Amino acid sequence: MKVRADILRIYQAVHTWTGITTGLLLFIGFFAGAITMFASSIDKWATPPSHQLPQVESTQYDTLIHSVLAQYPESQNGLKVSFEEGQSPITWYQQGSARGLSLDKQLWHGTLDESGELQAHTSYINELSALVDYLHRSAGIAGEIGHDQAGVYVLGIAAILYFIALISGVIFLLPTLVKSFFALRDNKGASRFWLDTHNLIGITSLPFHIIIALTVIVFAFHDILYGGLSKLYGDKPLFARDAPSKVEFNVAHLPSIEEIVARAKVYAPEHSIKEITLSRLNSKSPSASVQLVSDEYLMRGPKTDFLFMNPYTFEISTSSVINGDQGIWGAVVTTLFGLHFGSYGGEIGRWVYFFLGVLGAVLFYTGNLLWLEKRRKQTQAEQSKSTQIMGKLTIGVAMGAMLGVAAAFAVTKWVALTALNINVVYMWAYYLCFFIALMSAFIFGISKTAIWSQRSIAILCFSLPLSSIIAMMLPSLGIWPASGWSSVVLELSAAILGVIFWKMADKTRLRALYGEPNSIWFIGQSQAEQTLQSQSA
Repeated sequence: MKVRADILRIYQAVHTWTGITTGLLLFIGFFAGAITMFASSIDKWATPPSHQLPQVESTQYDTLIHSVLAQYPESQNGLKVSFEEGQSPITWYQQGSARGLSLDKQLWHGTLDESGELQAHTSYINELSALVDYLHRSAGIAGEIGHDQAGVYVLGIAAILYFIALISGVIFLLPTLVKSFFALRDNKGASRFWLDTHNLIGITSLPFHIIIALTVIVFAFHDILYGGLSKLYGDKPLFARDAPSKVEFNVAHLPSIEEIVARAKVYAPEHSIKEITLSRLNSKSPSASVQLVSDEYLMRGPKTDFLFMNPYTFEISTSSVINGDQGIWGAVVTTLFGLHFGSYGGEIGRWVYFFLGVLGAVLFYTGNLLWLEKRRKQTQAEQSKSTQIMGKLTIGVAMGAMLGVAAAFAVTKWVALTALNINVVYMWAYYLCFFIALMSAFIFGISKTAIWSQRSIAILCFSLPLSSIIAMMLPSLGIWPASGWSSVVLELSAAILGVIFWKMADKTRLRALYGEPNSIWFIGQSQAEQTLQSQSA
């Protein structure tokens, strides 16, 4: 395809500057987003087994519910019934709520003992997966605007520029697309290799990136969009609302949990029921929120579909189930949400989205490396100030974010032995590691920072399976080994990542010591190394 050179230069400039201004924010968003694909597995791995109580027989749920409501009346405002093995059969919040990231949530767990008596205890809620999701949605930018994190709006603006970068990049690449599509030329220098890698990832995953960009814009600015539409609608509500009930419902007349499950299965026969949350049971507006799971259909949420019904009359108020009562616009929104969250396709679908998320982070990282290589002065050692600053930001932010998340995972089981609030420790671990890496890049340079941070990430990754080995050898210590397939896979994946990061550190060290002298990566050999090398020769 023939495109005029002046037009290509314009699109190249647009692609370069929209990419370079948003790349680091999007790196954190994609890197953390890839990890959130396994949020449920992370929660199971990070929560001490002693927090969960034994499940009950299906015929005992009603007895358990009424026992809890009788002894803990406040639970009627939000009582979750779980049908999953390894999870307490019933839980309710003592402090906090299910929405948002909070560092001090407290949860009641309930079950029945062998004699049918209620057994209950409280525990903290491990927010490790919520911390990663917070990074995914806000890039770790602190502060709030309205009822949402400030970082959500910053990433929304970044997503607009990201979409422009995608389109301009495709147009700029069109003339050479066929010739260089699958080329990975590692024999023509680092710059050419990173360019080929960047182009290959960008083109092959283009539909995925377009969907992510558009949905992030909607997620960030939906309140503003609804506010604008409300000006057009006036006093007329944007969405249909059920007329308020005149009947005051009472928990004494609550139908059995089996009846609620049966009605939900009639509505969504292709879905399995994960949990049901009963709320406002003694009011005019009671609710049963049913979480539905299907590997064959798009789900609106990151983990489940939802169905809201009146637990007394079984009247359904709203649902995200495709082909349900959601209408055309509801189906469109569900589809977009499902494509963003990757909540379809089961385990295979989650792994596909995980690798797409990782490749997305690589795309932004290589984009920054290309910018640095293109502006590098090849005939002099002293590089421009802009090149040095961007290089230090690239390494400091990228390595700092990964180091912080790795540290949060590594401390999980060991902090559980103390009286410390583990969620507060997570925040300290992440931000401390992030800013140490960032400051190190500016003080000691990008190569030294990249090498020690990659080694540190590798060691922290190795510590996850090592902790399980120690737990099996010293059960009296109080930490717990990985149990269950998802936890074992998590720790094996961490070990594989540890090997990858250790190899990356080796490659970085080789380039720093023996690479091109006129490079921001080059630090040269120490006198001792040079002497040793000459003696060896």
